[in-house]
Amino acid sequence: MDGKVVIFSAPSGAGKTTIVKEMLNQEFGLEFSISACSRPKRENEVDGKDYYFLSIDDFKKKIENDEFLEWEEVYKNQFYGTLRSEVDRIWAKGKDVIFDVDVVGGVNIKNIFEDKALAVFIMPPSIDVLKARLLGRSTEDEESLKKRLLKAEFEMTYADQFDVQIINDDLEVAIDEAQARLFTFLSVE
Repeated sequence: MDGKVVIFSAPSGAGKTTIVKEMLNQEFGLEFSISACSRPKRENEVDGKDYYFLSIDDFKKKIENDEFLEWEEVYKNQFYGTLRSEVDRIWAKGKDVIFDVDVVGGVNIKNIFEDKALAVFIMPPSIDVLKARLLGRSTEDEESLKKRLLKAEFEMTYADQFDVQIINDDLEVAIDEAQARLFTFLSVE
């Protein structure tokens, strides 16, 4: 059985994860695609809920066997990716898939599923607002903040490769726009 896929991508701090969580609370029949990773599981994380935790060797074998829709080596031997089997698992339940992925992964998934996918790019209103949001999290030192902002500027160059760009300068308005876009996309047969 085939369904549809909805892809949300954005620079860190743009509000993507908050919007995705809100879409999952709506009556869209969506299920979240759980990513795979090769990093060690953290104390509060659950395998098969937070991530599929794989060894480096298992991750590389799955790459060789073309079992990923998309994957990336974020740091040396620290891989993240989306298993094809995850989409099949969700579609078998009669649900559509929602992704929360980086922009390159989002473009790759859109290219695979084409018109069965709605790719949504969440834009911060500006780099200055993004910087303020990241500073507000109190999780960034000056060096990591600088890296995130440089990465965000690069990621924003991908926005036009997505079907929809939503500027998140007001979270409630951004959520309403995302809901409207999903309603239209998921209602079309």
